Amino acid sequence: MKDIFNITFLIALLSASIRLSVPILFAALGGMYSEKSGVVNIGLEGMMLVGAFAGVVGSYFTGSYWIGTIVAVLSGMLIAALFALITVKIKINQIVSGVAINLLAVGITSFFYRALFGITTVPITVNAFSPVSIPILSDIPIIGEILFKQTALVYIAFILVPISHYIFYKTSLGLNIRTVGEHPMAADTVGIPVEKVRTACVLISGALAGLGGSFLSLGQFNMFVDNMVSGRGFIAVAAVIFGKWSPTGVLMASLIFGVADALQIRIQMSGVSIPYQFLLMFPYILTVVAVTGIVGRTTSPKALGTPYEK
Repeated sequence: MKDIFNITFLIALLSASIRLSVPILFAALGGMYSEKSGVVNIGLEGMMLVGAFAGVVGSYFTGSYWIGTIVAVLSGMLIAALFALITVKIKINQIVSGVAINLLAVGITSFFYRALFGITTVPITVNAFSPVSIPILSDIPIIGEILFKQTALVYIAFILVPISHYIFYKTSLGLNIRTVGEHPMAADTVGIPVEKVRTACVLISGALAGLGGSFLSLGQFNMFVDNMVSGRGFIAVAAVIFGKWSPTGVLMASLIFGVADALQIRIQMSGVSIPYQFLLMFPYILTVVAVTGIVGRTTSPKALGTPYEK
């Protein structure tokens, strides 16, 4: 224990924190698009699970993890399209619909995995992403080891943060999304198609959640197992709240959850005499803290969770 916080430990901890934050970051950015437009997407968990499964299937049958990733994105969008139909078009309660999507995802991924690969004692393995060292930057002491020796999906996740910031606050598209989430009637009055904007944002959330799921199965592991998302979709929802519906805030929240997850893994590996169940609880305790508002007051989009009726 006395050497637990040496420099080697800290580099490994922070590098793992970056990786573990990425699936949450992808899903949380997607959830932010959805919630900025006024749709609560509790179904992120299910969309991530479908993405994780589809990524493995795509990689297994094509031999390409990039094609697997594309399949994961499309699958996430497909589930999101169903969610959008139910919530935006038919206007069923968004929370109930999200829970239904999560239950559906558990069932269909388990069923189709066994239909495709049979009942196996060892999970099917596939081609997966390997770390990519960025020339020059990866040679920087400490920082290079932590930030610039990651997989391609890690870099994509972090690039999406400034892109999302630009979209929301520097473009007319972002203004339309924010207007629909705050004052849908006013948006409709000036000709902004509320249902189309909300549907598009839900589809984006599904695509990014599917990408987050594919990172789990193709970036961290090279396999799919039942329920492998393990609540990260719900943590992503908390990260949106914790991050106050801003791309930078969502990034910070995702990193905090990533550090919490990495820390509990490293402490377990260090042999500390604490029951591992308590350590596993740590990231989820943070989630509860975030959603109960203890971390500070947050102001959600005014029309969040409210179906728009003309």
